[in-house]
Amino acid sequence: MFVFVCAGCGAELTSPLSQVTLPIHARQKYGNGIQLPVLMESGTFAVDPESWGPPWRRWEETDPEEAAARGIYAPVHALSDAVPGAIVIAPGDTRGTVLIPENAGGYCCGLDWGDGPNMACEECGLPVASRIDDCSLWQAVWLDADAVRRHTVDADDADDGPLSWPELMAEAKVTPPVEPIAGWGSRMGSHYWWSWNPQWEAAAGHALAHLLVASQGHPVTVPDGLAEEMFQRALDTLLPANAPPRRAVLAGPARRPAPDADILLVPIHPQTGETWTPADPPTSAYSVPLPFGVWLWLAFPEPHLPVVPASGILPEGVLRDDPPAPRAHHLFRADSGTFQDTLVRLPAARSPWLREILQNLTHHLRTGIF
Repeated sequence: MFVFVCAGCGAELTSPLSQVTLPIHARQKYGNGIQLPVLMESGTFAVDPESWGPPWRRWEETDPEEAAARGIYAPVHALSDAVPGAIVIAPGDTRGTVLIPENAGGYCCGLDWGDGPNMACEECGLPVASRIDDCSLWQAVWLDADAVRRHTVDADDADDGPLSWPELMAEAKVTPPVEPIAGWGSRMGSHYWWSWNPQWEAAAGHALAHLLVASQGHPVTVPDGLAEEMFQRALDTLLPANAPPRRAVLAGPARRPAPDADILLVPIHPQTGETWTPADPPTSAYSVPLPFGVWLWLAFPEPHLPVVPASGILPEGVLRDDPPAPRAHHLFRADSGTFQDTLVRLPAARSPWLREILQNLTHHLRTGIF
């Protein structure tokens, strides 16, 4: 467990936290006027290894070799020159901070980081973080890597380390594919509607970039069901049809890969960021990573309803009879921003055919696959 303290005066700025991997949807911008929930679970933090946020530099002002050295292999609108290593936490886990009113950019519906750090240490006034809660952005506090220090602390409830894959399977923390989405309130009050989960759309954008690389320019087939809804329409649009198809299958804990699979859809460990690897992987199979909660729902689509809120654990073999969640009213669309951010960071993005997909992203947005 760790606490983060002010680099200027040493005052504690957070409650005790444990480290997890950075969520794939951390940089997602979703919809227009949408009220997204908190990004991080309370009691956790994640570190972004890359630069993100102001100051920005346009691609035309950047040497492509410098960009490649930073792990960006195709043109982007702009590169961040911020210090890498920002730490993201839940807003409720901050301590001893105050807002900086003159830096409180945004205000469409909340705060963003357009004017730089908007939170300061209460003790010494050093700018230390950015509070983000504007519409269409995941609510979070991003601690400036240069303005804070990490201290180890002893905690009575500290765990012994990351969960094993079997322990994760036993917890069965799934991410539902459809959720009620909240719009910002009006005079008539807040309004909600059922739609595809933004986390699924971000996961699809991330995985789709890997699927295109794994395709090697061939058609790709994915399993029937939700995986087909997530990926097949986009794959059929972006890949040629006149070549032997490559087969993608789900694989992971308690789900052995098919021996003839070309591509494996596998889970990411939510605490370590490790991608699951089979003990005897198919020869040359490409692993496409998915967030664990999304992968678990895809791999084991039976209802995961083990808990009764009023009375605890259900007896084994007993299922609740709650009505199924409503379906989304539109076809699934992968998140275009996450797709682009992922693909430009894969070395294969240097390939002309993948560059062409990136250059035509606006056209593909109009087709409705993003």
